[in-house]
Amino acid sequence: MPVYAYKGLGPSGKGVSGVRDADSPKSLRQLLRKDGVVVTEFNISKGGKKQGGAKGLQRDVQLGELLGRVKKTEVAAFTRQLATLLRAGIPLAESLGALFEQIENPKFQAIVGEVRTAVNEGSSLADALQKHPRVFDELFVSMVRAGELAGNLDEVLERLAEFMESSAQLRSKVQGAMIYPVIMIVVGIAIMSILMVAVVPKITMIFEQQDKALPWNTELLIAMSNLIGSLWWLLILLTGAAIYGVRKWARSERGKPRFHAWLLRLPLFGSLLRRVAIARFTRTMSTMLRAGVPMLRALDTSKDILGNAVLMDVVDRARTAVSEGESLAVTLRRSGHFPPAVTHMIGVGERAGELENMLMRISDAYENDVDTEIGRLTSLLTPVMVIGMALGVGFVIFSIMMPIMDMGSTFR
Repeated sequence: MPVYAYKGLGPSGKGVSGVRDADSPKSLRQLLRKDGVVVTEFNISKGGKKQGGAKGLQRDVQLGELLGRVKKTEVAAFTRQLATLLRAGIPLAESLGALFEQIENPKFQAIVGEVRTAVNEGSSLADALQKHPRVFDELFVSMVRAGELAGNLDEVLERLAEFMESSAQLRSKVQGAMIYPVIMIVVGIAIMSILMVAVVPKITMIFEQQDKALPWNTELLIAMSNLIGSLWWLLILLTGAAIYGVRKWARSERGKPRFHAWLLRLPLFGSLLRRVAIARFTRTMSTMLRAGVPMLRALDTSKDILGNAVLMDVVDRARTAVSEGESLAVTLRRSGHFPPAVTHMIGVGERAGELENMLMRISDAYENDVDTEIGRLTSLLTPVMVIGMALGVGFVIFSIMMPIMDMGSTFR
């Protein structure tokens, strides 16, 4: 069994060193972790080749572990922990090694191992992160680069963590608001389909045996039931083709702006989508400007956060205007897509030299508005969905009961 000499961080955060026998580097780290020691460097004490922490750690990562995905919440937690370690005075490479041990996601662990290797070889943290754009986006890399240049990387990472956590909360709220209507629609369609396919045909067989004219609504119900029962596969194909066609058009160069403009005009949802976009844009801009990222670079990165082609085009034109010396507030006001209150506050921030603080206030206010809007939307949609389902089921019952009541009166 090999004997390893190691260095690491003890439970109190102070450096420790020693020797320990273990079957493998992975076993060594597991044994020391039980003692509260996070290994940052190790080597085989006799005749072994020294292994820097990250390189040795990285070799343990199997190819199969690279599959999967890294969640935003995992990146946010990593960012906050890295900021805490740096603020405590622990060197960057050691901090990355310590965090490597705590990461449970194999793919993310492999990426952090590669980042630490690059840092050990003399790369900046921003350059090392830039090699993994699917995990660390342009916003993340730009802010880290600005923090490294300004010498306040720990503060920038703290702001990044706060930004990512706030964005995750906002995204969760919006998704929660959208899930309820979708569930109600699916349940409504399922109920109507069961009625049309399983219940209505059995009852309408009685009516067809009677040589008597049926009410128009009953005739319509029978026709719909026959259509769904016999051509259900065609209806599914047509629905799938329609969804595919709309999605493809909505992602095309010509269709995307029109589709996104239509989304912003939707009753109820359009207002919510606009507020969410403005909240995300202003928070991103504020976070980047506070980190020392130049205005034009911040606008370039922030426009991608909007998620709406119409608003992205507005910010893109605003960037061009700002590069020519025009005020950001003026060009956003001219577009007509940003509310007057927002552009007024941006203008005040520009004149006072506190644009980043004003943008953060706008973001806080709009996130509160989003909470209010979601509550209002839910309270409106609940009765609308219930009434819609009641009307559908009521139509089926009424269409069935009318001929039955006529038959009863005839027999009397």
